[in-house]
Amino acid sequence: MGQVPFITAADVEEHLDWISLVDALESGHKAARPEISDQFLHRGDDTLLSRAAWIDGHGVAVKTVTVYPGNPLKNLPSVQGAMLLFDDESGAVKAVIDSALVTKWKTVGDSLLGAKLLARPESKRLLIIGAGTVASGLIEAYPKLFPDLEIMIWNRSPAKAEELAKGQPHVRAVTNLQQAARQADIISTATMAKEPVFDGTWLQEGQHLDLIGAFTKEMREADDLALQRSRIFVDSVDTTIEHIGEMTLPLASGAIARTDILGDLYDLAQGARGRVSPEDITLFKNGGGAHLDLMTGQVILEAWQAKTA
Repeated sequence: MGQVPFITAADVEEHLDWISLVDALESGHKAARPEISDQFLHRGDDTLLSRAAWIDGHGVAVKTVTVYPGNPLKNLPSVQGAMLLFDDESGAVKAVIDSALVTKWKTVGDSLLGAKLLARPESKRLLIIGAGTVASGLIEAYPKLFPDLEIMIWNRSPAKAEELAKGQPHVRAVTNLQQAARQADIISTATMAKEPVFDGTWLQEGQHLDLIGAFTKEMREADDLALQRSRIFVDSVDTTIEHIGEMTLPLASGAIARTDILGDLYDLAQGARGRVSPEDITLFKNGGGAHLDLMTGQVILEAWQAKTA
C-alpha cells in the first residue's frame, strides 16, 4: 500500500463540480442508512466536534474539528480540523482530507440537494443571510442548480456583504432584510446565531427556507412561526432532531410536534413527497452529519485519484 495522501483544496478543488457532488449525495441517500455517532465538547463558546459515520459497503469516516467563533477577530479561521477516510472492507486508512475542503463541499452540497428536492425548479432569487465562508460557497454553487439566479446577501455588518458581492454582477448586498426575504424564492441562512435571525412573518407562498448555521442544542436561526408555516424536512433525523436547537428547542416548547418533521433526505431521495404544491413553503434543516462527510470525502478522493492516475 502506498503512502496515505493528505488532500487539500489546492490538490483537487479544480477537479470537483457541484452537480456531480449533488448527484453522488442523492445516490448515497438511496442506499442503507448509516451508523452515526457525534461528540461535542465545549469550553465557553468554543467547541470540539467529532463526527463519525459507517455506511456498510461504502466506507468509514471520522471528522474532528474545532469551532472557535472568536477566531475571525484574530484573522484565523473559525473552523479547523481534518477527516480520516477508512476502507470499508479492510479498515485501512485511505486518505486524510483537510476538513475545510470537506466541510465546504459537504455543507453546500447538502443544501443544494435539499433545494433540488424541495425548492421550486423555476426559482430565480436567492437571499443569503450571512457573509462568511459558507455564504461564499453558496454563491458559487446555487447558480449551477438554478440558472440565471439573482443573489442577494444580507449581513449584520453591511460592509462584509458588500465585500462578498463585489465584482459579481449577479450578486448584490442588501440592507433591508425583511424586504429581501419577501422577494426571495430561496432563503439560505448561514450564520453563527444563537437566537433567531429569520422571522416567520416574512415567509411568502412557494418559498424554500434553507437553514444551515445552527449546529448545537443552543443555536437556531428561524423562529417558531417559520417552522409552523412550513413543510419541515431535515437532512437526517438521526443527527438533527435530538441534537440541534433548530429542532430541539421548538420540540421541547411544544411549538412543533415530532409529526411536523415530515422526513429527511433518505425519505426524499427514495420517493417521499416533499413539495406538494407550488404554494407550499418548504423548510430544510442542514445538519451536516458525518454520513455526508463520508459521501463527500469519497467524491474528493475519487477526484484526487483521477487527477493523479
